Amino acid sequence: MRVPLLVPRLGVRFAELLEMPLMLLVIVCSARYVVRRYRLLHWRSRLLVGVIALSLLAAAELLFVALLQGQTPAQYVASRDPVSGAVYLAMLLLFAAMPAWRWRTARA
Repeated sequence: MRVPLLVPRLGVRFAELLEMPLMLLVIVCSARYVVRRYRLLHWRSRLLVGVIALSLLAAAELLFVALLQGQTPAQYVASRDPVSGAVYLAMLLLFAAMPAWRWRTARA
């Protein structure tokens, strides 16, 4: 929805930035679900789940970029908007850390 509806009206940067709160909500809810569903009690297992999830997400994204846009990973990273790309990178790091962090806040 972002590309056909928001990008033509707002531009790439603002369309991507508007998407970030929804991304954060999905990250928090999915981390809570995974930690509870699979009863991940140890912080190492929760962190490992986050790192594996980030690895799978990055691999899928780079694969689709290569197949659909014909870009190398370096070209893809270079083509990102500096502002929204930096926020996206922060969201990816949060995505990897959220299962461990989410459990800690739920127990406190």
